[in-house]
Amino acid sequence: MSRDGRYGLRFYALVAGFGFLSLAAFVQGVLPMLEPQSRTDKVTAVVRTDLGELKWMEYRASAYSPLEQRGRAVYIREGCWYCHSQYVRPVTGETRRWGPVTQAGEYAHDLPHLFSTRRIGPDLSRVGLKYSDAWHLAHFWNPRMLSPDSIMPRFTALFEGPLRASIVTDSQGRRTVERSPATERLFDFDGGRELVLTPNAEGLLYVPERGRYPVISTPNDEYAGYTVDLLAASADLTALVAYLQKLGTNRGKWRDRFEPQLMEAAQVGIPRSEEWIAHGQTVYQRRCQGCHGEKGDGNGPAAAFMQTDRPRDFTLGVFKFRLTPSGSLPDDGDLLRTITRGVRGTAMPSWHELPLKDRLAVIQYIKYELAADRSDPVRPYLYFVEEPPGAPLFIGMPPPPSVQQVARGHEVWQQAKCWECHGDGGLGDGEKAEGLTDDFGFPIPPANLTTGQFKSGPDVKDIFRTITTGLSGTPMPSFGDTVGEAERWALAYYVLSLSAFKDPLTGQPLQISAADRAALNDPGLQAAESRLAYRLQGEAETARYAGEAWAVKHGFDFNALRDARAGGAPAR
Repeated sequence: MSRDGRYGLRFYALVAGFGFLSLAAFVQGVLPMLEPQSRTDKVTAVVRTDLGELKWMEYRASAYSPLEQRGRAVYIREGCWYCHSQYVRPVTGETRRWGPVTQAGEYAHDLPHLFSTRRIGPDLSRVGLKYSDAWHLAHFWNPRMLSPDSIMPRFTALFEGPLRASIVTDSQGRRTVERSPATERLFDFDGGRELVLTPNAEGLLYVPERGRYPVISTPNDEYAGYTVDLLAASADLTALVAYLQKLGTNRGKWRDRFEPQLMEAAQVGIPRSEEWIAHGQTVYQRRCQGCHGEKGDGNGPAAAFMQTDRPRDFTLGVFKFRLTPSGSLPDDGDLLRTITRGVRGTAMPSWHELPLKDRLAVIQYIKYELAADRSDPVRPYLYFVEEPPGAPLFIGMPPPPSVQQVARGHEVWQQAKCWECHGDGGLGDGEKAEGLTDDFGFPIPPANLTTGQFKSGPDVKDIFRTITTGLSGTPMPSFGDTVGEAERWALAYYVLSLSAFKDPLTGQPLQISAADRAALNDPGLQAAESRLAYRLQGEAETARYAGEAWAVKHGFDFNALRDARAGGAPAR
């Protein structure tokens, strides 16, 4: 207080600050508890049925595991929530970028909640299973590996290492790392199972699994040095990645119904253009080079962390995902589909947010600059010029799902001996699974089909396409000439059924009664939208969620609106 009895500016600033702080605590802490919708653990989630269909249903959000809870504590401790929000607002720009609108039940186990508001970095409420663990590890080590203009700081303190170790040759002629007290903490040099590891071009090498025998493999001369810098994840980092993978998975397999990234494309293309190629190079350097490398050889800086899902080597002209005949290169539509959708379960994310012009331009750069044999520098062999892609195969409408289709698919599974690699239950643990490699010498374990993370796409047509064409460069052959069309459709439905009614993150069966399971299996049940989610028997009246709850509270009638549109009346 001044001499004349007036309060100074500092006093008013203090009072205002305290007032705004109290208001924020009331709005974000007390007011939400006064709304019935906020005191629930109910959410709507996408589930895959026994017939391979994807449907929305009401379910309950699961609590964090001890590991995920520890990761959440690390997330808070490291200040990740300062820049990253965990809240999807009910507006088109957000739902097409991040995913389904946030629901109150998703925060039932979040104390305190981490909504945040700054969004200096991307929203993380739907980041679970968008990237592989390897991508997150590379991102924490150095975000600029994956995005040159990222302002995220490095979190190198969460790693063990780097530990410099020499490359030596053992008594069996295998290249390994020198044995020392330090390396013995990472590896078992006395008869442990082999762990094949490939350093990046700078010699950085991440160790994804401890207690095995290290074998250094560079089948395409990925690294020519004599020492490597070893990295391993700390317990805190492992927990942090587990927490990030949890975010959004309480909404089930929503990503498999996420329309912005589920594009179909065939025979898409533009004439070769030097202007487009130049623009594609700019896009590639900013978005792709960190994993695929400056030369497109699949050995970018981040490849050090991707030991089980190596980035594609474009210089070899071999591409897995296509609709063209076996042995043919993909057409532009195939490449556009892969870039837009991403490759689920790997470090290759969906790029549906990238402008279409950028996606088409980077395809031109890949085709006419990177996909080339340059052993003769005077006359490089451009694969897409010398070997134009064949015409895409025609895939008709799939037969309707049924119990009979799935049962027939299981018979085809046995007859085609899919179990030899994928295992009897589709876990990827078949008798031939151990030691499988791709055409370039890298280990390539068979897919665990029970996770529902299908690399080529989640629809029955995607599985049918993969069965028909095979995956070039891998042990997965084409069955287009050996298995009839009807049998391939049945097999596709059976493959989808292997992930039925399972948690997308843990793979554990969902707790659903036989009656509810039968109801969801009914092809006549329509539950293609969150607001039409199936309600489990014995549950209370259907709850209102997110934007719909607000709209109904303010007098909007969704049913009347739908009926008016169906009858041709103008919607208000």
